[in-house]
Amino acid sequence: MSRASIGLSPELSDYLRGVAVRDSGLHLRLRNETAKLPGAGMQISPEQGELMALLVRLMGARRCLEVGVFTGYSALVVAEALPADGRLVACDVNAETTAIAKRYWHEAGVAHKIDLRIAPALDTLNGLVDKGQAGRFDFAFIDADKPNYDAYYERALKLLRPGGLVAIDNVLWSGAVADPAKDDANTNAIRALNRKIHADARVTCAMLPVGDGLTLARKQG
Repeated sequence: MSRASIGLSPELSDYLRGVAVRDSGLHLRLRNETAKLPGAGMQISPEQGELMALLVRLMGARRCLEVGVFTGYSALVVAEALPADGRLVACDVNAETTAIAKRYWHEAGVAHKIDLRIAPALDTLNGLVDKGQAGRFDFAFIDADKPNYDAYYERALKLLRPGGLVAIDNVLWSGAVADPAKDDANTNAIRALNRKIHADARVTCAMLPVGDGLTLARKQG
């Protein structure tokens, strides 16, 4: 089972999911299978998935990006929210965990919407820019290696259209960002990006205590 959103007790988390998450059996099976794997904490919470799917629908998004796929839950909920002709370019380097993702995407009938790229994400994103795709995407989700977060953010802004939205996961990092004793590369990279986005005139933004902390940054027109 997915861990609670940061700051929620198990009881409140159970209540929230009971009244706010419209789960399919397939979603639950994917989360439960992922929960048995090393690194299971990388899976987004179901309430975060609901939020992302709602945002994609509200925006009328058709072209989306994802940096960091893991077992495919976030890509699944985004792809389900896309229209029939919508497409998601999904970046990851792990063929084993994404093999799990592909099983569930096929079962959900959304595999045709997802263009999985097994390669370093910066290579994929730079390739999209080089092919003239800047300003062509509606929504991007970043949930991968933290030292590269700033680079992913910059590429996402370049690839998003004016009014497009980037969602960045783990921005509260289990509370480590507020702990002065934490001085590791991952925590410092997240702190630096949080400060950068707060001051970035190119976007309007909000940080939410959903999952492990989620920043939403809308590219200015």
